[in-house]
Amino acid sequence: MPKVLIVAHGQPGDPAPQQRAVEALAARVPVPGALVQGATLAMPGALDLADDGTLVYPLFMAAGWFTRSELPRRLQLAGAPGARILPPFGADPGLPALCLRLIAGSAAIQGWALSDTHLLIAAHGSGRSRAPSEAAQRIAAALAPQMAGTRCGFIEEAPFIADAARGLPAQTLCLPLFATQADHVTDDLPRALDGAAFGGLTLPPVGLAAEVPAMIARAVRRAL
Repeated sequence: MPKVLIVAHGQPGDPAPQQRAVEALAARVPVPGALVQGATLAMPGALDLADDGTLVYPLFMAAGWFTRSELPRRLQLAGAPGARILPPFGADPGLPALCLRLIAGSAAIQGWALSDTHLLIAAHGSGRSRAPSEAAQRIAAALAPQMAGTRCGFIEEAPFIADAARGLPAQTLCLPLFATQADHVTDDLPRALDGAAFGGLTLPPVGLAAEVPAMIARAVRRAL
């Protein structure tokens, strides 16, 4: 039976909740005939589930340092140097369309026309790699033609979220471009938006969308 391991960053200071979350996600990924499990880099021993025949799906938003360097290193330490690492969630070709559906649905609930609505994409960024911010900018560019205005703000690089959010009108949607709901989403993002007196609507992180398990399953089935 093929083995699939969905790997997320996790939360180093408190790894158990994010480990449970990725395990619950794995249980909802429909790949008949395959064993789909979840792990985080933060949970000690979690990558021991992998072996050289495992397909590893990175639940990350970009093909950056973690997917290219740290994840292979950690798999080697876990005794699975031959595990095959798939493109990350953030590189899925269906992600821009999913983001558009999320913002269009939220705007419709508010009675807002997308063409009159501004969009703030909140993402991680990185001081180590350009890949995370470039991935967010690609999503922003794909969505911009539908919106009154589009900006990106980041946790770890300029323009920071508070700066990007400052001065935006009340008819603004903030889309958190994060794969999980960890501290960046629950703590850092609200703090930044509060500091900017952001008056718009903040959506759940894109990785929690109902369509995500099916997206992961399609990617895994293509690889299999």
